[in-house]
Amino acid sequence: MLKDFKAFAMKGNVVDMAIGVIIGGAFGKIVTSIVNDLIMPFFGFLTAGMDFKSLKLVLSPAIIENGTVMKPEAAITYGNFIQNVIDFLIISFSIFLMIRLVTKTKNKIKPEPVAEAVPEEPKPTQEELLTEIRDLLKEAAKKDEA
Repeated sequence: MLKDFKAFAMKGNVVDMAIGVIIGGAFGKIVTSIVNDLIMPFFGFLTAGMDFKSLKLVLSPAIIENGTVMKPEAAITYGNFIQNVIDFLIISFSIFLMIRLVTKTKNKIKPEPVAEAVPEEPKPTQEELLTEIRDLLKEAAKKDEA
């Protein structure tokens, strides 16, 4: 069982997938930073300074007595959902662009398949042609005699 697991874990696809997950995690952090630090402030500016993460629908407000929370607020934080949808769209578009770039680069690097030269059959010599003609004439003469 240990040998089977080792063979499975060392297959190229599994290792490639693990590398992809690690790079994807790091790439996700970069894209999240782009969304949070560059794109969402722009949307906030367009929406008069509204922060998407703070958008929520309060179902029941918090009850606070003497500075202690007796009952926490129950709210649907749809702004956080909007933020995550925007994150997803930007990440998926970024990955699409990266895959497209890699594919184009691979196609440029990949050498054109070279057709193997098929060796031409050597042309028969004059003696070979005369021998074939003689043999054909002999066969024709035998048919005429019969």
